[in-house]
Amino acid sequence: MPNPRVPREKIPWFPTINQDACIHDMECINFCKNNVFDWNDALRVPDVNRPNNCVVGCDACAKICPSEAISFPPMEEFKATLRRLISESYRGADSARVAEAKPA
Repeated sequence: MPNPRVPREKIPWFPTINQDACIHDMECINFCKNNVFDWNDALRVPDVNRPNNCVVGCDACAKICPSEAISFPPMEEFKATLRRLISESYRGADSARVAEAKPA
């Protein structure tokens, strides 16, 4: 689903944790092999410290969370945002080509 024309850091796909719903079992940390989460000792909850490590479109951590404390953007909203970002990247590339083609 990612597009090479849109840098990962511009793609709004990463988990959000409802700290009130979290049961502190660390399942998300133990499950995610992409190192998205860290454990916050002070609050005893996971933190999303590396959101860009999250694989775009993956929501497996939310599915394994027994308390349903992890959420992601609604898929339709996400797809619309991604389409907009891709469109903007093409417009930006077209503008750059036009600027390069103009004689000095």
